[in-house]
Amino acid sequence: MAKKDELQLDQRQLTEAWENTLPERIHHGDHAVVKADEADERSLRVTIRTAGHQQYDFDFLVTYVDSREVAVRLVDVEKAGVSVDERTEPIQQLIQDYTRHLHECAQALHHLTHA
Repeated sequence: MAKKDELQLDQRQLTEAWENTLPERIHHGDHAVVKADEADERSLRVTIRTAGHQQYDFDFLVTYVDSREVAVRLVDVEKAGVSVDERTEPIQQLIQDYTRHLHECAQALHHLTHA
């Protein structure tokens, strides 16, 4: 028996919806790339590159717990292709900010994910 509140969108449609919606939720000038997670059809891999000279890349794993709720996990932070210590205050602020934007994107897509 299927769970009542399961995600109703296939991963390809979900990825496209996130690709179209996330850029509206992040800071102007930042760039986001959304890819399907090959290991889990309920998950997406999201990379957000900060605008400006700092060129940080934040890699997140976004997993749908059900049709409305996502779990967001930071995978890595890189600067110019090299992993950096994500525990510094400025990077923690950015992580919190982007995590909030990812949750906002999921909320904006409720009309698609919650059938």
